[in-house]
Amino acid sequence: VQLVESGGGLVQAGGSLKLSCSLSGGTLDDYAIVWFRQATPEKDREGISCIADGTSMYADSVKDRFTISRDKTKNMVLLELNNLQPEDTAVYICAADWGWSGCRLDYSGTYYSSIAKWGYGTQVTVSP
Repeated sequence: VQLVESGGGLVQAGGSLKLSCSLSGGTLDDYAIVWFRQATPEKDREGISCIADGTSMYADSVKDRFTISRDKTKNMVLLELNNLQPEDTAVYICAADWGWSGCRLDYSGTYYSSIAKWGYGTQVTVSP
């Protein structure tokens, strides 16, 4: 399976972006798709949203501003980012999780063992 993200860019505070995560070599039904973001290489990745059959979840930091959805016809997951703020600046990375535990955002102590594949990431930069 391969994952490719797109849609990142530079936006002013209060603006919006729509990120996409295209999956090839598999189908969305096989995985939970998780969006992470990493502000700097020194910081841990933060799980911000996840979608799987019948469920989705959001981190408190993005709840009510970001919306995740699936387009099964395109084998793609979308993440709509609204009311962006400078603290949202990060590389946004999607990952395919085998979904043994359904949707999750906290991977503490797991060494990401349930992640089948990582995407390469797309940069989102929010100016004040």
